Amino acid sequence: MEIIPLLLLVLVCMALLLGYPVAFTLAGVSLLFAFLGSITGFFDPAIFKSIPIRIFGIMNNVTLLAVPLFVFMGTLLERSGIAGQMLSNMAKAFQNIRGGTSISIIIVGALLAASTGIVGATVVTMGLMSLPILIKQGYEKDFSAGLVASTGTLGQIIPPSIALVLLGDVMSNAYQRAQNNLGIFSQKTVTVGDLFIGAIIPGIIICTSYLLYTIYKNYQNKNIVISVSAEKIGSVELIKTLALPVFLILIVLGSIIIGIATPTEAAGIGAFGAILITVVNRKFNWNFLIETSKKTLIVTTMIFTILIGASIFSLIFRGVGGDELIELIFNSLPGGKYAALIFVLGFIFLLGFILDFIEICYVIVPLVAPPLLMMGFDPVWLAILLAINLQTSFLTPPFGFSLFYLRGVADEAIETYDIYKGVIPFIVIQLLVMILVLLIPNILLNN
Repeated sequence: MEIIPLLLLVLVCMALLLGYPVAFTLAGVSLLFAFLGSITGFFDPAIFKSIPIRIFGIMNNVTLLAVPLFVFMGTLLERSGIAGQMLSNMAKAFQNIRGGTSISIIIVGALLAASTGIVGATVVTMGLMSLPILIKQGYEKDFSAGLVASTGTLGQIIPPSIALVLLGDVMSNAYQRAQNNLGIFSQKTVTVGDLFIGAIIPGIIICTSYLLYTIYKNYQNKNIVISVSAEKIGSVELIKTLALPVFLILIVLGSIIIGIATPTEAAGIGAFGAILITVVNRKFNWNFLIETSKKTLIVTTMIFTILIGASIFSLIFRGVGGDELIELIFNSLPGGKYAALIFVLGFIFLLGFILDFIEICYVIVPLVAPPLLMMGFDPVWLAILLAINLQTSFLTPPFGFSLFYLRGVADEAIETYDIYKGVIPFIVIQLLVMILVLLIPNILLNN
């Protein structure tokens, strides 16, 4: 019987590798497999009745309502040109400092991560604006490409993050299942807000590590030209550029941390605040609103379609004994619960080569999280470990999505090899931070 769920996994992976759409592959292959199973007798057809309930649960999930709101907020700031203006003015502020352009990219990247959370938009914006300047000023091609690609992924771990919203929903359900399996009736809960708070310190450590590595590379590179532009920016103008986005970040995160708003309510505040920022900057009009709304609709539809497909897959996978297979694998590993945890982290890291974070979050995490939580791991700590690991999925060659985004906007003089080589040190930094969180759980604010 252990072969049957394994066979379902193999069929789904084969279909994905053939290039079929993820959402329809997950649902279609699973339903076909379950239909054949109901005929041959290894699948209970009564489980089909749970599918409409699951779909309704996803569409009626208050936590997931934060996803379109955060997407709308990020799309407003990105398409209004405010993100590009922040990057341009910050570069002017650091223009007299050796390596100032690279430092400004990290600072603005962290701000964009906290205000937009859209990896593709951040990578494309900084790739178009900063990559040519970096090369012109004497930065190495591989370092320049790696810096832009990796800084763009900060939106995965720095709250408010869409990835953390999705992971928080998955971890909440997994924690509830784990407690049910353990017979715990006075159950504890884990929320998206808990993950936001827990991700603050690791996010700061990753940004600081990026900065230290960048300063070291700037010191080593004697070819960097300190370019002094005739167009300078005063401190007042710089503050005006950064004030509104930073204030928006503080309002959104502050309302969650203090406890006066849920993540969904804070997302609504953020979306409304983003509209006000575009109005103040005279970017807002009817056509702009329609364009932004369409973009939000497309991204949100993609995410929720994948969620529905993943939900159907996980239901059928458990229906054919998938839970028992995973518990058997975990219990067979030598070294106890930490061996199981390292096995999962390594497995998810490898999956990042071929799958997006949404697929990993809603296909793999619901399968592996409950057994790990039943072993006694803290849900917030486990979620942050997974979030840092998922962040690397955007950078790991050859299929990291951040690499694809950058390849699409980078000059032909920058080869794909340069991009792959450049991201390796930043992947190492993320893995070291993950090990730090693994060894020192109390580094999270929640603990």
